[in-house]
Amino acid sequence: MATKQESASLLEAERSKSKPPRQYKVVLYNDDYTTMDFVIEVLQTFFAMNRERATQVMLKVHQEGSATCGVYSKDIAETKVAQVSAFAKQRGHPLRCELEAT
Repeated sequence: MATKQESASLLEAERSKSKPPRQYKVVLYNDDYTTMDFVIEVLQTFFAMNRERATQVMLKVHQEGSATCGVYSKDIAETKVAQVSAFAKQRGHPLRCELEAT
């Protein structure tokens, strides 16, 4: 029968082995058809950005070709990509949104 001290050291060893979940960036890509206003709306709606921050990110997408909208666990990043993609398609915009491992 294990003592409390042995059990505690086993639990500590198991805890030290676990790593934080891998993080993923959600990235928007520039295209020639999606309006700047729509990109700002997406950033405010799905990434909880205020208008000023959304405008800054939109300009980065426009000028540099892409920008990171946020960094999340895999499940959340996949959900954000799916939501943005469906919203853009529903509104007739070809906005591309993907996740990338950090």
